[in-house]
Amino acid sequence: MVSRYDSREVFLNTEDEYEKLREKRNTTFISQFVTANLKHPTVDQITNLNIVNHTWSEGDRFWKLAARYYNKPDSWWIIAWFNRMPTEAQVNIGDIVAIPLPIEKILDYLDV
Repeated sequence: MVSRYDSREVFLNTEDEYEKLREKRNTTFISQFVTANLKHPTVDQITNLNIVNHTWSEGDRFWKLAARYYNKPDSWWIIAWFNRMPTEAQVNIGDIVAIPLPIEKILDYLDV
């Protein structure tokens, strides 16, 4: 299973604004992930993918599409990222959601 967190850098947050939270947790720092900067594939890379167009319908979820097309529900973020829709709130019934295949190739393009 590939997680979107596998290759993410972690930093120790010691900012003053988190002082109360650190006290509540009885710790001197909070570990946080550095914000990821995922680049989108180039036009040439996209032409090497098989794109399946899925019409969004009632009950659809990114994790359900990932389970169906990748057999990996935890890879829902790939579909969301590829479609530039960070949450399902951006998708309306009837919208076309592109599913990039094969998953190994898109992960290679992401370098994860």
